[in-house]
Amino acid sequence: MKVTLSALDTYESSFTPLVVIELAQDVKEETKEWLKNRIIAKKKDGGAQLLFRPLLNKYEKETLENQNLYLVGASKIRLLLGAEAVGLVKECNDNTMRAFTYGTRQNFKGFDDNNDDFLTMAECQFIIKHELENLRAKDEKMIPGYPQAKLYPGKSLLRRLLTSGIVIQVFPLHDNEALKKLEDTWYTRLALKYQPIDNIRGYFGETIALYFGFLEYFTFALIPMAVIGLPYYLFVWEDYDKYVIFASFNLIWSTVILEVWKRGCANMTYRWGTLVMKRQFEEPRPGFHGVLGVNSITGREEPLYPSYKRQLRIYLVSLPFVCLCLYFSLYVMMIYFDLEIWALGLHENSGSEWTSVLLYVPSIIYAIVIEIMNRLYRYAAEFLTSWENHRLESAYQNHLILKVLVFFYNTILYHLLKILFCLLHNCIYAMVLLISFSLATLLITSQILNQIVESLLPYWLQKKHGVRVKRKVQALKADIDATLYEQVILEKEMGTYMGTFDDYLELFLQFGYVSLFSCVYPLAAAFAVLNNFTEVNSDALKMCRVFKRPFSEPSASIGVWQLAFETMSVISVVTNCALIGMSPQVNAVFPESKTDLILIVVAVEHALLALKFILAFAIPDKPRHIQVKLARLEFESLEALKQQVRATVLKNECISLANDRKHNSEESLTAFTSALKLPV
Repeated sequence: MKVTLSALDTYESSFTPLVVIELAQDVKEETKEWLKNRIIAKKKDGGAQLLFRPLLNKYEKETLENQNLYLVGASKIRLLLGAEAVGLVKECNDNTMRAFTYGTRQNFKGFDDNNDDFLTMAECQFIIKHELENLRAKDEKMIPGYPQAKLYPGKSLLRRLLTSGIVIQVFPLHDNEALKKLEDTWYTRLALKYQPIDNIRGYFGETIALYFGFLEYFTFALIPMAVIGLPYYLFVWEDYDKYVIFASFNLIWSTVILEVWKRGCANMTYRWGTLVMKRQFEEPRPGFHGVLGVNSITGREEPLYPSYKRQLRIYLVSLPFVCLCLYFSLYVMMIYFDLEIWALGLHENSGSEWTSVLLYVPSIIYAIVIEIMNRLYRYAAEFLTSWENHRLESAYQNHLILKVLVFFYNTILYHLLKILFCLLHNCIYAMVLLISFSLATLLITSQILNQIVESLLPYWLQKKHGVRVKRKVQALKADIDATLYEQVILEKEMGTYMGTFDDYLELFLQFGYVSLFSCVYPLAAAFAVLNNFTEVNSDALKMCRVFKRPFSEPSASIGVWQLAFETMSVISVVTNCALIGMSPQVNAVFPESKTDLILIVVAVEHALLALKFILAFAIPDKPRHIQVKLARLEFESLEALKQQVRATVLKNECISLANDRKHNSEESLTAFTSALKLPV
């Protein structure tokens, strides 16, 4: 018999606080009571069936500041049933990975009725987040006390509360003891060692762990390019004929590292259980809206939105808008090049000091304009992606990343056109200075500043704020849990981690500069390696001490970023061949016929692309043992389904036979199924 929440008592008099909800200071009492009732109500009544209490009791609120802070937790049984609902995959006693079910909980490795460590704290917080986000309106037309906050059946209550300003924020609490242990093995001791990826996953979840795993892998993968690039930079800088060998190695390197990463990623995510998770059956994200109905696949009640409407929005509105923005950015780039040519001509004619300063003005103006355009476009991309109304959070993130990445390709295109400009004017020395300056700025100066702004400065400010909060708590005479109060007050003022997009984007731009421009600047990989060794520690500090703890999010891969890196590696083949073909040294070999040069460059480019795709095909995305385990799991699922269908058919035949013979149906069914060893 399937166990349901309604059949179990999940109440506990005390609970471990896992999630904090902060309400606005002027929220009405009827709204607070309504929200509390919806959170603690049973699932069958439309509630989340969680545990909920204020951080401060009535006396403490009178003594301290009137903080509208509430703690959310759950009983052990509620969390286990929630793990089944979200489809968490755990390791069984036979070393296989299977979706957790409450009824078969004893079959899973590490489970014990008296053990509370079966689910990690990150998994418990993910379950609570899932339940809060899936609190949906039933018959309510508005939020009690706020007539302007309209509701309709299927609308996410939490999202409406956030957009209406009633709920300020929802965030998971840190586990200070576990965090201290993680820090000791991660970044507090400066040493060349591997990161504790499994520990990071246990604390922050799979999405964050995959980013740090990819950062570590990419850093070590850059070392061969850095080692080979150094002698090329020192000894054969202007010998472009020899750079054909370097470009070929670059191509093989960029292909192999991405394919090997997919294999390593499959190993990790299978061990974590996310490779086996069926994410297509998850419940919709909070921002998804539609007419309340029944999902034809899962049978659950949820908002429904026609797919054709989403496709019309994407292809008739979002795609034309992205193309228009790209055209406008290219138009601005052309204006910049015209300004630069004008400034260069003016300087050549006059040669004065003020015209030499004028040479930098177009670049400064262009950098400012592009920064403004990037921010405006990012905001528009987020609005459009939300408006497209994607059902799953993963689909929303993928479409957003694709929109933003298309625009960031302009940064790469800008440098390519600049190199082309120098090559066409036979200005090799200017090109060398240009690329050296651009790469050094990107990989050294700008990233050091980013680490200071993103990690070190916020950490220093957070430390100062922490000292003030501790003094305030120590001065209190109220009988309260000072440790918990201090922790919540400290963490609610921390910044909110907005996801891994900017972190992956930084690595993506690194990969682009290394794969595209190594021919003209072989030190790119060396600078990237130096930066990434410090990036690991600064990002770790940022996650542990600067930002609030992010909610865990199951992931089976780095998502659309894999496609972005693979696309960049294809572009690098074309650009490397084109750059070498346009170099003066190669052009000198074909002084008469440029057609022969173009044909040879195109032939080499096609041969290298063919080699790239052969390598990608020859290296399986998943190791053989993972493929076997996944196939075995699928086979066992099919066999279990067949067994279930066979049992149903035999039961129906037993019932039919008993009715035909006018026997006692219950006794006949029991005897018959007992003989067949089938469940009644």
